[in-house]
Amino acid sequence: MSVTTRLSVRRRTTNTVMLGLTAACATIAVGLLVCILGYLGYQGASSLNAAFFTRLPAPVGEAGGGMANAIIGSAKLLVLAALVGIPVGFMAGLYIAEYASRPMATALRYTTDLLNGVPSIVIGIVAYSLVVIPMGHFSTLAGGIALGIMMVPVTVRGTDEFLRAVPSSLREASLALGAARWVTIARVVVPAASRGICTTLALGLARIAGETAPLLFTALNNRYWSHGWAEPTASLPVMIFTYASSPYDDWVRQAWAAALVLVLVVLGASLGVRLLIRPRGAVTG
Repeated sequence: MSVTTRLSVRRRTTNTVMLGLTAACATIAVGLLVCILGYLGYQGASSLNAAFFTRLPAPVGEAGGGMANAIIGSAKLLVLAALVGIPVGFMAGLYIAEYASRPMATALRYTTDLLNGVPSIVIGIVAYSLVVIPMGHFSTLAGGIALGIMMVPVTVRGTDEFLRAVPSSLREASLALGAARWVTIARVVVPAASRGICTTLALGLARIAGETAPLLFTALNNRYWSHGWAEPTASLPVMIFTYASSPYDDWVRQAWAAALVLVLVVLGASLGVRLLIRPRGAVTG
């Protein structure tokens, strides 16, 4: 067998082995997701009913009840987090990508990555010190601010990356036509990166939707309806934590149901965003 033939055989063998390894890893990743969703569905579907979505939690030791207050509370917390995290993260990412000098941009990206690596419980303690203690009580506002802080680094890095991915030729063409720099950014660069930025925002919301530790220090919990933004509020992650660690079988079943609802909401939101931002197909006559 010639040297060329041996090299060709080795390359084909290496290609086949590596292709098989990548396919196996992809199968394992997808299989884990299917197993998690399947097990959640098996454990939680039996406890899902109309009362789960419309009623308050039942008293301790009493069967039945629901988590309507926790569902509304989680929605309020995510709205507040979006109001805090999206503007700050988007504007910071825009500054890093379009205006900051190279040393400044490098420093800001490194700082953002450090913030993204801070444990969520530390974010909760910081929000407790800055919001809860001055207010004198736990509140929905404090929980939303804590989650918003966690969303900032994800939004910053995603916005920065997608804005930098826009070809420089688009910027140059707009500037050559006489458009000001801010007009070029607002009408050319940002629209070109909008799909990627929207995906980043959806991922940021999905990341914070299941956080529990920051809420224990800020929003705490509430077994009743939370009125306004200055009262403690229930949330699905905290209710899951509380119910799953309880000695009551009915509470444990409801914890599985709440986990299933939380996963389905995050999955549905992610799929909805992808459907909204997908490229439109060409219309043919």
